[in-house]
Amino acid sequence: MTILLTSVLLAVLVVTAANVVVVGRTDDAVTAEVAAVRPAQVAIVPGSLVRPDGTLGAVVRQRVDAAVALYRDGRVQKLLVSGDHGRPDYDEPDAMRDAALAAGVAPEDVFTDYAGFDTWHTMRRAHDVFGVASAVVVTQAPAAARAVDLARAAGLDAQGLVTGEGGRAGREVLARVRGLGQATLRPEVTGGPAIPVAGDGRASWARPVAAVAPR
Repeated sequence: MTILLTSVLLAVLVVTAANVVVVGRTDDAVTAEVAAVRPAQVAIVPGSLVRPDGTLGAVVRQRVDAAVALYRDGRVQKLLVSGDHGRPDYDEPDAMRDAALAAGVAPEDVFTDYAGFDTWHTMRRAHDVFGVASAVVVTQAPAAARAVDLARAAGLDAQGLVTGEGGRAGREVLARVRGLGQATLRPEVTGGPAIPVAGDGRASWARPVAAVAPR
């Protein structure tokens, strides 16, 4: 019983400490106001659920809309949409790209990352593959601290723009433990040829754009 209690207390201590560290060292870099965001090269949009018909789920729709708002306001020059395309019938990046194009973002300003399998992959590849130096990470409130922390660990000058309170806050408490481990150990991720974000975003597209109408 003593060993079990000690183990539980140790686990609680680790989880609490990880959350204090991650939230504490990113608190000054997260905002919910577009006007409070410093100009940056890129808005990074991490992927989330895309429906079977290719339309965006509510969480990722909020992210894309907020990234477009940053672009229209001149806070960022480019969008980097990064998500899961690990199987042929599921494609987050192209769905996000098409939504951004439909919202009026210039095609050359939208970059797609098809190997954003988790937040660390997204941030590390933004630095290593796309040559991003400064970024605004657009995500919901529960994930913002971890996303910014991982972006900074990957070498980015990163800020976070909160778009809504969606997401599972309880899950994020545990996710910050893993995130702190990734930020500390900085594991390797899926690589690829360089696609400089200073160039034309269409060089990153895996398939031609679908027919979209500006909205």
